Amino acid sequence: MDIIEKELENRRTEIQKEVKALFEANMTITDWDIPEADDLKAAKFLIKIIKEELAKIEKNIANGKYNNY
Repeated sequence: MDIIEKELENRRTEIQKEVKALFEANMTITDWDIPEADDLKAAKFLIKIIKEELAKIEKNIANGKYNNY
């Protein structure tokens, strides 16, 4: 394991908690804004949005956007 992998592995739990917090915060906001909302539908749509953004980030990585971050 190289130094980058070690650093990110050391922060794995923190990163995972942040992703979960992002999801749960947005579920809470949706529930506040639309109390009668179908939570399952909201969760699936929220995951779709997150995946779309991750795909954009992956594309930017492939195009070298983060080579000199």
